Amino acid sequence: MTQDINTLRNENELIDLFCTLAQIPSPSGEEDNVSAKIVEILTNAGIEAKEDHFKNVRAKIPATNPDKKPILLSAHMDVVGDASPVNIRISQDGQFIETDKSRPLGSDDKVGVAAAMYLALNLVKNPDMVQGGHGGLELVFTKDEEQNMTGIHNVKFDEIDSEYVLVLDADKLGQIQISGASYTNGTLRVTSLKGGHSGIDIGDKTRLNAVKLIAELVNEIPQGEYKRDEYGTVTSINIGCIVGGGVEPVIQKIAQKGIKAESYIEYVADNCLTNIINTKAMAKYSIRSSEEANENQLIDDIKQIVERFNEKYKGLAVAEFEAKSKMKAFEKSGDETIQKICVQACENIGIKGDVSSFHAGAETHIYAHEKNKHGQILKPYLLGLADIYNMHSSDEMVNIESFLKGYEFLKESFIIYNK
Repeated sequence: MTQDINTLRNENELIDLFCTLAQIPSPSGEEDNVSAKIVEILTNAGIEAKEDHFKNVRAKIPATNPDKKPILLSAHMDVVGDASPVNIRISQDGQFIETDKSRPLGSDDKVGVAAAMYLALNLVKNPDMVQGGHGGLELVFTKDEEQNMTGIHNVKFDEIDSEYVLVLDADKLGQIQISGASYTNGTLRVTSLKGGHSGIDIGDKTRLNAVKLIAELVNEIPQGEYKRDEYGTVTSINIGCIVGGGVEPVIQKIAQKGIKAESYIEYVADNCLTNIINTKAMAKYSIRSSEEANENQLIDDIKQIVERFNEKYKGLAVAEFEAKSKMKAFEKSGDETIQKICVQACENIGIKGDVSSFHAGAETHIYAHEKNKHGQILKPYLLGLADIYNMHSSDEMVNIESFLKGYEFLKESFIIYNK
């Protein structure tokens, strides 16, 4: 018979804390109720905790050994979903915490928040958790990570004592992610200098079609993985769309008349103008890289392709490529202290530590470009404390056993760090 969620909560304080937080809806921008609960729980346990000017939550446990250094745990309070009730249950097989399938669970990132809080609560109860004392523990819980990252951008980094930051936001137990990719928007534009009628003027060799020309460029510009190393994909490029030709009247019609179609791509293609020699075309790209130098190399390669194109079609067409950074890379640090500690912690508790680079963005990327109150560049790492499945969907669920192991992983890492 499947165990009841309330029975499990009564038997396990970590699970109870997670469920308490998960049951409070906190979509991005509406985190007030969960932040207030976090402050209440920590304050009642004698931990200094407060909301900052932006209503991120900051908490701190002072060092018991001033010769040791503090460490910061970070997670975000907002979830994907709305303000509807979060009805939590245990899955039929008894292995997962899930919802009634009416909305996402919010394990991203209330798993991280709960684990960080639970370590803090236990540290206050058991100040001798670390032999010889510890260097202090700092907590930062942010708002609005899922949408705009306004929470992390409003953290007062110059008030942080710690040099090392453990961002508890990966989705698989034992992940130790030491770098993360940037996000850059790339825009390719092609303008032919003379258009015309697709029948009358089609034989004029000076009238080049911009859509045909951009296809030539797109074919030459790399697509997919550009560089890989032992930790995974380093640099990649992906084309998002190509827009050009006689589509403007169709787009205007859709906007003005509110036309609904099963496939807007087919609708636009079926209704575009084919009787003009097109003079404008654009393509949009995303570029991701965990190495700034390699990203710059890729952009330089593209610009050289564009330069050769412009020389070839001089006087007939012009192409340009613009790259605009949306998020800087979280580059691998030369300091492997935390990486080694986390790998050792995994070995000590009997799980596999997976050191890798992740090809996406997270709050690590912001920390990595900021300094603490001592002028030190912050050194973040993204850790996985549970196996989370179907994230951000109504089928989202967190494996119970992995979550309990994940807390052990975090606790053991803290103990080793303070040895």
